[in-house]
Amino acid sequence: MNQSTPAGLEKKTVLVTGGARRIGASIVRECHRAGARVLVHYRNSREQAQHLARELNADRADSAVAIHADLQDPLAPAELAAKVREHGGRLDVLVNNAADFFATPFGSVGEDDWDRLIDGNLRAPFFLSQAVLPLLQESGGLILNILDIHAGKPLAGYSVYCIAKAGLSMLTRSLALDLAPEVRVNGIAPGAILWPAQGFSAEQKNAVLAQTPMGRTGDVGDIASLAVFLATRAGYITGQVIAVDGGRSLTTP
Repeated sequence: MNQSTPAGLEKKTVLVTGGARRIGASIVRECHRAGARVLVHYRNSREQAQHLARELNADRADSAVAIHADLQDPLAPAELAAKVREHGGRLDVLVNNAADFFATPFGSVGEDDWDRLIDGNLRAPFFLSQAVLPLLQESGGLILNILDIHAGKPLAGYSVYCIAKAGLSMLTRSLALDLAPEVRVNGIAPGAILWPAQGFSAEQKNAVLAQTPMGRTGDVGDIASLAVFLATRAGYITGQVIAVDGGRSLTTP
């Protein structure tokens, strides 16, 4: 193993929800590079998840599995926990990364919009964490929630999403208190790392960067490397939400 390769997850298993694309896939790759066996959860990105698993298995045999679950389904957390048990029965790190993101202009928000955003961003992490808790207690593991700068810094037109991520921030701290000392719980709050999949206008991007002291976007590797650090070298850190946002959380809305 060369000096640039992280270590510390050998013989450990990491489940990353929404692990087929974007930040999730970067976390999967970095955990795998650190020696972990990775469970790549996906909802709609079947082809990407299976391609990623094949790629990682080619590098190290039997080190990656793609697992489907629709976390909008109330039964999915228990079903996903059962699949984790089927695939080795060990879990050291749960990364709650899967999320839904879309605008909800106030005055036109329907109950379906509310349910989809709250379910995907808050309810699913809560109940999945609960479903896999026995495995994490057995391993002395970590729950890592991927939040957003907008858990504490509102984004105009996205009130329900912001509410859900704010709830996930409190969930992080509440579970850290409830589950200590057996299980640690932390969060990462990205700023401008990747632009939303549905796209931002040039004007919106420029406005975000104007509020970012570093003056540029970050990289998915910034999130992934922090995830591995929290999983391997941060045994006394729990209940913290760490911003990776180029300083944007220091500025006014």
